[in-house]
Amino acid sequence: MPTRSALFSRLSVPTRRALLPLADGLGRATSGARALPDILICGAQRAGTTSLFKALCRHPAVTGPTLRKGVHFFDTDYDRGLDWYRAHFPTRAALRARGGRPRTRVVESSPYYLFHPLAAERIARDLPDVRVVVVLRDPVERAYSAHAHERARGFETEDFARALELEPRRLAGEEERILADPGYRSHSHQHHGYVARGRYVDQLVRLEKHLGRDRLHVVDHADLFDGTAEALAGIERFLGLPPGPGNAPGRHNARARSRMPEGLRAELTAVFADSDRLLAAWWGRTPSWRA
Repeated sequence: MPTRSALFSRLSVPTRRALLPLADGLGRATSGARALPDILICGAQRAGTTSLFKALCRHPAVTGPTLRKGVHFFDTDYDRGLDWYRAHFPTRAALRARGGRPRTRVVESSPYYLFHPLAAERIARDLPDVRVVVVLRDPVERAYSAHAHERARGFETEDFARALELEPRRLAGEEERILADPGYRSHSHQHHGYVARGRYVDQLVRLEKHLGRDRLHVVDHADLFDGTAEALAGIERFLGLPPGPGNAPGRHNARARSRMPEGLRAELTAVFADSDRLLAAWWGRTPSWRA
């Protein structure tokens, strides 16, 4: 039987938006009886997090927040408090093991958690037993995909080459401002980090520092979307889940875009060379895009 999260995901976007105020109001009224997530998909942005979220929610022992994939609590809405966050999830009674069925786990996916400088510390403090999954994609392709995504959403007005040129200026001092004022929201830090978000190793080291390596599972985008369910099965084992349906993850939330100019691709590949080398040493494997 589909989970409630899966059923809500089949509703149209306008319908889900119309139901959000009702669901949020009910959640706040009953927040004391609600669960917190067991699983977080923390990124990377445009690396298949929506597809992984949907694949995990097809597992009979996994569900997600009501009406949304990501709540964005540990990045942009932390000042709303833990009760506000808890209000987005099912009740603990609804998740209990029954008749030999395992307890249902709760997953949330907010890709900005990986890049936000305070998210890892907040996650470790508020979810001491959570397990975190991160999907990594070729940072060149990720940057190009992110640019198309931000333009489609109205958060970017420049073409890709110009956006890359502007990035250092746009992001200058923004991480320091967030660290100095935890309530500060940086539009550019969240929406214009095309190169910065692809320097994965720094973000993973930060997660490891606060959560420990044993609670962190990193999967290569190429492995997750190789047409098999092997990488997904590995994630299920890491999460302590029984084997799921065994279906390969589908591809969701993709955006059509023109081919990246080869000169720009070569330039970006060189930009990420040192970061990718450090990532391989940390990860203990060569990323698919450098193999």
